[in-house]
Amino acid sequence: MNYFINHRKIDQTIAELEKKLATAMAKQETVLDGSPKSANSAKADKYFMVIGINTAFSTRRRRDSIRETWMPQGEKREKLEKEKGIVIRFVIGRSPYNEYAKDHVEAYLELSAKTKKYFATAVSLWDAEFYIKVDDDVHVNLATLGMILAGHRFKPRIYVGCMKSGPVLFRKGVKYHEPEFWKFGDVGNNYFRHATGQLYAISKDLASYISTNHDVLHKYANEDVSLGSWIIGLDVEHVDDRRLCCSTPPDCEWKAIAGSTCAASFDWRCSGICRSVERLKEIHELCGEDEEALWSASF
Repeated sequence: MNYFINHRKIDQTIAELEKKLATAMAKQETVLDGSPKSANSAKADKYFMVIGINTAFSTRRRRDSIRETWMPQGEKREKLEKEKGIVIRFVIGRSPYNEYAKDHVEAYLELSAKTKKYFATAVSLWDAEFYIKVDDDVHVNLATLGMILAGHRFKPRIYVGCMKSGPVLFRKGVKYHEPEFWKFGDVGNNYFRHATGQLYAISKDLASYISTNHDVLHKYANEDVSLGSWIIGLDVEHVDDRRLCCSTPPDCEWKAIAGSTCAASFDWRCSGICRSVERLKEIHELCGEDEEALWSASF
């Protein structure tokens, strides 16, 4: 009996340690916790782009799969920031074990609030030309993404993504239901044009605008619609670039072979990569750019 009790206690201790380790690792890579080590010293530096990976504590394995594929780790991540001006952090809120953003709780209907907080926090920590939001079940090619944005770096107020205009869903109980459907006109109308939420980028002045006005910016049920609504009344150039929304293999694989590498790949039917934890490594092998592409790129 004592043997089983001891092993049960050991298993519980191991589980607790694993949770603490995951929490500590996420904390080092998180925007909303106040990374980097010194906000003042980082703010003095100039960066090319800040990438916030939207994630939750329940999706730790997704974060692990990203660390093992397209997100550089350790010294390479430091080199990425210093030499290429690219900052990558996970964006995470409150967990059952710890609180990174005490005023934010992880939930789908809270994504709009989380997005506002991400941009406000990122702008305060890093002086960058572009700020990107990407989901944690999307494959990204950093060099290709950088080259796309570099083509727009001298333009003011840029909003880059895969632009869409889907129907406003007014029926309760359906996925992506919009409680404020009446604001978009008659039943059956479409939303205004906006970037799909899997990955989009905005220029510094737009991120600063969101940061300054975050208290009065309205939140709709869907985060990508909210972001589009915050800037639709501004003098902004909308850039529709389909390299930011390729499908997973064979689509992104064929395009890579043809010399038209995708910046981001996912499955539309899953609003991200279906079973991303199991598939991301294979997708990276088939659709990922050569590692040297990032270090040899000039942004």
